[in-house]
Amino acid sequence: MNLSNTIIPKSDQLNSDDLISGPLTIKIKAVVAGSTEQPVAINYEDDKGRPYKPSKSMRRVLIVAWGSESAAYIGRRLALVRNPAIRYGGDQVGGIEISHMSDISQPLQVALTVTRGKRKAFTVNPLPPEAVEHASIAIDTQSLIDIGDTKAIEGKDALRTWFESLPNASRQAIKDRLTAWKEKAL
Repeated sequence: MNLSNTIIPKSDQLNSDDLISGPLTIKIKAVVAGSTEQPVAINYEDDKGRPYKPSKSMRRVLIVAWGSESAAYIGRRLALVRNPAIRYGGDQVGGIEISHMSDISQPLQVALTVTRGKRKAFTVNPLPPEAVEHASIAIDTQSLIDIGDTKAIEGKDALRTWFESLPNASRQAIKDRLTAWKEKAL
């Protein structure tokens, strides 16, 4: 039995706890105005009425990558990951970051504000084209990479446990990423 559906928070939006079990790739179907506190809501296929409401930093990434006109976002895709280290109001609460985007040809680096007066480089990688349905038998390497990126953020123990649980073919498909993940792991 997959327990993922039993831990979905009761909320009107996608939040970082929804991504505990791994990253989520979404296909945008609408971008609408939100509230003063959360001015943008991104509706995506199968969102079950719980849109992604990007933080100011992630809205900056969207604008740098795709421009300021949200109409251009329709049909494009984002890979979202949980970053447990994100702080809000001085507390480490976790949050959602964009790890990959469609419609960019190379990794994109954006300087984002971390704290007042302090900026840090943030990298978003290109999201490969959508998989063809008949190729579902093949190993989905990009999904494994996305999960590996998230597990590295969660720490060395989470990374090791996840990697060791993979079938050998999956491990072989992503083994070249392992060293970078180990260095990134907290």
